[in-house]
Amino acid sequence: MKSSIILLLAIFGFSTGCTVSPKPIDYGHVGCHYCSMTIVDKQHAAQLVTKKGKVFNFDAVECMMNQLKEEDESAMALFLVNDFDQPGTLVDATAATYLISENIPSPMGEYLSAFKNEKAAKETMTNQGGKLFTWVEIKNQFKL
Repeated sequence: MKSSIILLLAIFGFSTGCTVSPKPIDYGHVGCHYCSMTIVDKQHAAQLVTKKGKVFNFDAVECMMNQLKEEDESAMALFLVNDFDQPGTLVDATAATYLISENIPSPMGEYLSAFKNEKAAKETMTNQGGKLFTWVEIKNQFKL
């Protein structure tokens, strides 16, 4: 009986301990996994979540892209970026539209912003200039 309870507690602990989901970024208090800079910009932050549930936070999309050069992408469950139009809102990076515009600075100087909505990205490009990219295209920009 005692061993059954221990087994049930262990199973419960394993099933709840490795939840694969986004985690809120503690802006102003947590550092970027890639460059160690404190994450304060809610328009440009990003996050990777491994299949085991480990979370890596980044102060900029470009830091996440540079980190991916050192990671096994198949170990990642979630690729997330902040939506430029909804600061602090993480969205699926693989479905986002990216804008590189020298009129919109990002924390690491790559002028890279992500948008959940392609129409919003196009409107911002019309107003700010620059070039749009898909997930595959932006990965190619960073030679991934």
